[in-house]
Amino acid sequence: RKAAKSLDLRTHFLHGPYPATHFGPKACILPNPTSVMHIQDPASQRLTWNKPPVNVLVIRKIRDESLVEPFKELCRFLVEEKQMMVYVERRVADDATLSKDEAFGSIRNQLCTFREGYDDISDCIDLIICLGGDGTLLYASSLFQGSVPPVMAFHLGSLGFLTPFKFESYKTEVAKVFEGNAAITLRSRLKVKVVKDMLQRAGQQPYDQETQQQQQQQQEHNGLPPQGHTNSEAGKVTLQLQVLNEVVVDRGPSSYLSNVDLYLDGRLITSVQGDGVIVSTPTGSTAYAAAAGASMIHPNVPAIMVTPICPHSLSFRPIVVPAGVELMITLSPDARNTAWVSFDGRKRQEIQYGDCIKITTSCYPVPSICCHDLVYDWFESLAQCLHWNVRKRQARLADVSDSSDTEN
Repeated sequence: RKAAKSLDLRTHFLHGPYPATHFGPKACILPNPTSVMHIQDPASQRLTWNKPPVNVLVIRKIRDESLVEPFKELCRFLVEEKQMMVYVERRVADDATLSKDEAFGSIRNQLCTFREGYDDISDCIDLIICLGGDGTLLYASSLFQGSVPPVMAFHLGSLGFLTPFKFESYKTEVAKVFEGNAAITLRSRLKVKVVKDMLQRAGQQPYDQETQQQQQQQQEHNGLPPQGHTNSEAGKVTLQLQVLNEVVVDRGPSSYLSNVDLYLDGRLITSVQGDGVIVSTPTGSTAYAAAAGASMIHPNVPAIMVTPICPHSLSFRPIVVPAGVELMITLSPDARNTAWVSFDGRKRQEIQYGDCIKITTSCYPVPSICCHDLVYDWFESLAQCLHWNVRKRQARLADVSDSSDTEN
């Protein structure tokens, strides 16, 4: 009876019950200690503080004069009432509007400033507060290539799908977060590497895992230490990023179709012929991928989405693959042109023959603080921002006897 009761409880977990490993009287899954994985129920994900937060990073959407007053209000509240150390980007602190405000001068002098790409603040920030649209959350993610502090996002932009909080009640909401026990959504990110000149010559396929293992065994037999990079990474890693929304590979300025090969765990899966391909997180499923016809996936679903952009095929549908696989994208040997890649809309660069893009799920998610809970917030965003399933309600029949189904 206790077991049955426990099973009933597990069916309410958002990740579903843990699957049974025995099948019938004699069959089971082969035990493998490396495959043991602990999945926490997303509904139980609550924010807590080991120590009281001290340093707060405030990110403001730039070139938007309507956010100057909310920014000043928030900074004054954090510095004067909460005695917090507030970090802002230098170009935000040097804004001409703030410089001319003498009343804000005392607060402005207490702000700690940094410059993206020059100052590393990843180890000193306890909480991130975003003022603006979804772009501020993407920017916050890009600043932290390792562990990310909790992010509280206020809806002061145009879309606001990722920003559930309203600024009108910012004092109450921020105070609740400082107290802890707030619901959070762990938004998975993609770990992306761009490897240049990986293939020895154009058209050569990457080594498979069996070949890699054979060569590693040969190295060990010869008394050589294993190399830090496998043969599939023989080239130079020129870029390594954490991406929150998506990696987009497209044809760039060329008028030809892009032609890229897609590998999954070292095996060629398909070639993409069209305008390009989108590899996205569940968070990114409501961004560019949604415009390209993909399904929208809740951010707590562990998955990676692969969505073609205008494929020259009637049967190429978007697919969802397990979060733990490694995807690799290279130019096809018979491609007529190079491809271009961007990461959350930034750092756009050209991909040439012999280059590859490796993508897998990162172990550093973005802990996004929920306004209500992780289920309600997502559906609220679908309804309010994307007008999901908005339709005029069908009128009921005035007289039930008018229906042919009820004539008898």
